[in-house]
Amino acid sequence: MTDRKGSRTELNKLTGQVIGAAIEVHRHLGPGLLESAYEACLAYELRQLGLTVQPQEPLPLVYKEIRLDQGYRIDLLVERKVIVELKVVEQITPVHEAQVLSYLRFSGCKVGLLLNFNVKLLKEGIRRFIMT
Repeated sequence: MTDRKGSRTELNKLTGQVIGAAIEVHRHLGPGLLESAYEACLAYELRQLGLTVQPQEPLPLVYKEIRLDQGYRIDLLVERKVIVELKVVEQITPVHEAQVLSYLRFSGCKVGLLLNFNVKLLKEGIRRFIMT
């Protein structure tokens, strides 16, 4: 993957836009749908904001000298800087958080969002991660 650098201000603005768009999607759809529906609608909203969005972006795993194409995919990659992982689960668990942290480490991105759409208010389902 290419350059993931961005200023703190730029990354904060991007994550704010993603969260705002996710709230808009959740406001219209509510909880209880498939992850793929939220993904498509969120990608649409982000594109309406003029952002570059790559759904289901392949993420290879690099181990020492070998590259393993194991089928890992980032749900949404926004502006090639912010990873967005979507869930429709009863509760966010440590394994979901570990998934985002691993994606950040292997992609070189600095910021990731974990969004659980299976909540009454989306703000209850938002987790933000920063790699330092």
